[in-house]
Amino acid sequence: MSALFGSIAIAGSGMGVYKTWIDATADNVANVNTVRSTDEAAFQQRFVVSAAAENGAGQIGNGARVAGVLFGDAEGRLVYDPAHPLADEQGMVRHPDMNLSDQMTNLIIAQRAYQANVTVFERARDAYLRGLEIGR
Repeated sequence: MSALFGSIAIAGSGMGVYKTWIDATADNVANVNTVRSTDEAAFQQRFVVSAAAENGAGQIGNGARVAGVLFGDAEGRLVYDPAHPLADEQGMVRHPDMNLSDQMTNLIIAQRAYQANVTVFERARDAYLRGLEIGR
């Protein structure tokens, strides 16, 4: 594969990884205030794990891939809220063990990394199109 097409593919794989990270973070943000009863598991924060993409010979340098998703603590945080309909006899409910500020920081990082990959993709595409124009 030529370096030009390789750069398009690598940038595309990076965009895929960061799209998955943005989706996981959006899911975390949507559930940051999810309340459960104490006999249920708390919402578990999602963490995207990425790895270098390998070719068939085990060589890296072919982009990135999502290697998996890890989940946060199912214990969460117990919060005293006796007025909540899910509160137990002691007035406790279970919240996820995450906060919105960390999630927003992760979202900004993922968005900027996604945009950097889009820029690389666009520049490689433009270089390819200019190369085609030379032959005219």
